[in-house]
This record gives sequence, C-alpha cells and structure tokens, in this order.
Amino acid sequence: MVKPVTFTFEDVNIDEISTFAGRVAILVTPDGRMDNAARRVNRLTKGAVARLSEDELKAGDARVLAYPVGMAANAVDVICLDKRATQEEARAAGVALAKKRGKDNVLVCLGNHNKAEQIVLGLALRDYGFDAHKTAEAADDARAVTVMVTKPDEVKEKAAPLLAIAEGAFFTRDLVNEPANVLTTEDFANRLVAMSDLGLEVEVLEEDKLAELGMGALLSVGQGSVSPSKVVVMKWMGGEDGTAPLALVGKGVVFDTGGISLKPAGGMEDMTMDMGGAGVVAGTMRSLALRKAKANVVGLVGLVENMPSGNATRPGDVVTSMKGDTIEVINTDAEGRLVLCDVMHYAQETFKPSAMIDLATLTGAIIIGLGHENAGVFSNDDGFAKAFLKAAGNEGEGAWQMPLGKAYADLLKSRIADVKNVGGRAAGSITAAEFLHRFVQDETPWIHLDIAGVASTKTDTTYAPKGASGWGVLALNRLVSDRFEIKD
Repeated sequence: MVKPVTFTFEDVNIDEISTFAGRVAILVTPDGRMDNAARRVNRLTKGAVARLSEDELKAGDARVLAYPVGMAANAVDVICLDKRATQEEARAAGVALAKKRGKDNVLVCLGNHNKAEQIVLGLALRDYGFDAHKTAEAADDARAVTVMVTKPDEVKEKAAPLLAIAEGAFFTRDLVNEPANVLTTEDFANRLVAMSDLGLEVEVLEEDKLAELGMGALLSVGQGSVSPSKVVVMKWMGGEDGTAPLALVGKGVVFDTGGISLKPAGGMEDMTMDMGGAGVVAGTMRSLALRKAKANVVGLVGLVENMPSGNATRPGDVVTSMKGDTIEVINTDAEGRLVLCDVMHYAQETFKPSAMIDLATLTGAIIIGLGHENAGVFSNDDGFAKAFLKAAGNEGEGAWQMPLGKAYADLLKSRIADVKNVGGRAAGSITAAEFLHRFVQDETPWIHLDIAGVASTKTDTTYAPKGASGWGVLALNRLVSDRFEIKD
C-alpha cells in the first residue's frame, strides 16, 4: 500500500537549517512575525522572508523562495499561520506543505506552535499519490519529513494516533483506486486478513457458509460473476469486556456493471469505486488497531461482483434475505442494498451491537441532491445522527442529514413479494435508505451513509488529490473517540 510519509521529531537546531539539503519550511504570522527558525532563514537569505512577508498573507498561504542564497536547501516554503490558528487552519498549512514538497525531503520548523500535530496530519493526508500501475514512475524513496519543535516527544505522542488515522485513510484510498481486475473479491479479502498482524480478529465467510446462513439477497448479486461472494468480519475489542460493540457495515461491490440492468458504457470504468463503503470500513478498522483504540468495534463487509451472465439474477426474480423477507428485484443495478441488508442482519444477530452504521456508494440520486460536497446521512436515532454530524464537521468531512418516513417506505411495496428493491426515480436515495431501514432491529440505533458523491471525485478534495478521497475514516474515528472509547 501507499504508506504515509515518515516523520521524525527533533529539537529545534538553528544550525541545521542552513545545511539541510531538500526543502525547509518555516512559519510566519499574518502580520509578519517570525519565530527563531524563520528569523534564522531571514538572516541567511538577507531579508528575503521579511520582504515576502510585506505582501498581505492570509492563514494557510504558502510562498516559495526557490534556491535561496546562503542555504543548502533548494527551496524555502514560507507558510502563513498564527499561533491562535484553528485546527482547520493548521491542517491547511500542512496540506500546503504537502503540495509544495514534491519528492524532496523536508525540514519543517514549527517551534512551539500549539497545533504542530495538526500541521503534521494535514501534510500526511495530502502527501498521497496512487502510482502502483504506472510503469514509468520512479520509486519515491524520499518520503521523509523532519519536524523541528521545542517539545518533540510531546508532539510525537500527540501526532501518533493522527498518523494512524492517516494510514487508515491511505488504505481506504488504495482500495478504492485499485482496478477491479486487481481488487477481486479474493484479493480484497486477503488484504483484510493480512490486517490480523495488527491485532484485528479477521474471519472470512465463504459462499457455502453464506448459503447456510440464508444470505440469499447478497448471494443473488454475485451469482453472475466468477468471483466468489464473501463476507469479511473484522473485530477490534479494545474496550471493556462484555461491552456491546459498534458495528460498521460496508458495501463491497468490487465492480458494478449493473448486472442484467446494464449501466451505460460511458463512465462505467468508475464503477471500480463501488466498494467504497467497504473500503472506509476497512480503513477505519486499520486506524483503530494502529492507534490501539479503547473501544469495541466490529467491521463487516460484503464483497461481491455484479456481472451479467447466463447465471445472473434477472429483473423480476424474487430472492429471500437472511432476515426471511422476500425481495422482488425490479432493477439489478440496485444491488448494494441487497448486499447490505444481509450483512446488517448478520451483524445484529451475531454481535448485538450498541449501534450500527452502514456505508455505501448506494445511489446516484444522492449526488443529484448533495453533489460531491456531502454524504447523505439517514438515521432512526436523532441523537446518534447529531453525534456523527458533529464528528464529521469537526474533521472537515461534509455530511448532511436526509429524511426518512413511512410515505417513502410505502413506495417499496411489491405485488408479489414482501418488498421490492427500488421505489422509482423520485427520492431514490431516501427509498434506498428506507429499504435498509426495514432490516434494522427496532432497538438498534442506526445510521446509513450514502457516500456515492464523496468516495471518489474528479477534482482535489481538501485532504486528497482527485480520485479516492478516503472520506469517512476521520469522521468515524472521531465518532468512536467521542462516543464509544473508554476515557482515561
């Protein structure tokens, strides 16, 4: 996988600044005030930093002094940031540094800035590129950043759990960016099994076990593909013994042709990202294990491929879910909900979770409604939904609550079965959520996150280049920290 940049934390050493080969980054305030490191660079460059600071700088602005006289560095990055900077501004400064860095080693002089660890996180999150299949790309061996701070041990301790979250986000991005001929259901499952080395308990349920459990809805989606359908269960039990876990459930359609209800050819190549929900669950579980979260969390992903063939599910077929409800398949391109309903039911029956969140690139309708700025949030518990929205807001990940209601659920009534899998074009993301709502046990607080618009984008996001964003890993980690972890 693409690994986050390696950080080394050390005491401020003014003499090292002049001899460092690579890029040197310094901080100045919007009114031009400099710390010791910036003053040192200003002297070495004969006042260049001061002259640059005479321009009006805003928080997060980044200016470059290329090939500065009097220094071994090939560039100095001058970042505008106040001591009273917000978390968002501090991360933005790190993002700005990552965009400037290229393949250089970097010496970042942060002095005693009180949000140094957030600057580090911003740099780590944005320093990502998926080049695994570019044969002409040279290997990037220079992925090291030295951070000079007045209390290096303290900053390193604060940064460690944040860098664990960054690694989880990278894992999610890698999964979402991979082509479907590489990330098959088998390969996906193997990558998750490998995380047992981090302390996760990982179990793979194969097709024979899924059939024994009665997961007819999930199996109907994958029956047209030669790739076997699977459910992977990841357990992190870092909380109190006996405490019911939070369950995270992810849709893992490794490629979605639409099945017999075939999608148009234009843009179908983007359907490699239809496993984005499973990717976020996997990345979150990786982060929780890496940072040794004091919480009980189970992550479950349904891995299938939706292909047309002589064995594929047809529109008009009736399948039976693990819950026992019969489902009339009106459109085989509304397959994600068939995967999720069985995995959600299994999660509740097996683990009796204290709460459950499912994530899926479920509907194009949510993109029509919210674009690529926000994920759709649907819930049967307003308090739980508000806690997630707060966590997402604090982490800069866009989310917006959408309605549920009986009138929407009624659109899913079937003439020949208990329910049908689509309710028409109107309110498509809401009727999809209501389909899933049917499979939530009454006592379980539940959130459905439709991430179709935010999982992968055509333009850069705040913390990622275009492509897979890793959206949700930060928000879910914050939610776990805020609501489910044991407090010291």
